[in-house]
Amino acid sequence: MITAIREVRRAKGLTLEEVAQRCDPPTTAQTIGRLETGTRTVSVGWLNRIAAALGVDAADLVRLPDRPDIAVAAILDASGAQAPRRAATVAPPHPEPELVAITVAGGVGDYRTGDVIWCRRLAPGDFASALNRDVLIPRPAGRFLFGRLIAHEGEGGRLNILPLGPGARQQVVADPPWIACAVQLIRQL
Repeated sequence: MITAIREVRRAKGLTLEEVAQRCDPPTTAQTIGRLETGTRTVSVGWLNRIAAALGVDAADLVRLPDRPDIAVAAILDASGAQAPRRAATVAPPHPEPELVAITVAGGVGDYRTGDVIWCRRLAPGDFASALNRDVLIPRPAGRFLFGRLIAHEGEGGRLNILPLGPGARQQVVADPPWIACAVQLIRQL
């Protein structure tokens, strides 16, 4: 199995020792180094421990033949774009069962024509986690409302939504079966 432990660790700016100490239970920097280089076999248990220590999904640490990674050409910061010191790759966004997408056909608010917004569906008990975030809410007859969740009254209760257009008035939605919170914006340049 080919892993991306080293690439993810470096992208997070962590040392071998820091990752080793974040593991539960803690381990040694040498063990993490051996797992990174493949001199020690990486089991599912180790993948899960290291993924938790790095704050990523275990799947993000495994290179699969059918998941194309994208080469990092430059690193951008306040001083400009520089070539990476070492070869690096990033994994493109991967679909999850609870994700839904919104395509933007006409610019509104911060969104531009051609944008794709990935949203994670939330059950009524999780609505509060989307406060002050953009959300998609199902409405009767196959319609939807998209805007900023500005207030939430209890589990499954009323939601106050501020639509994104200029001069739009607040709307109240009662007891939606689910909402989807915007989690990632894909923008073509």
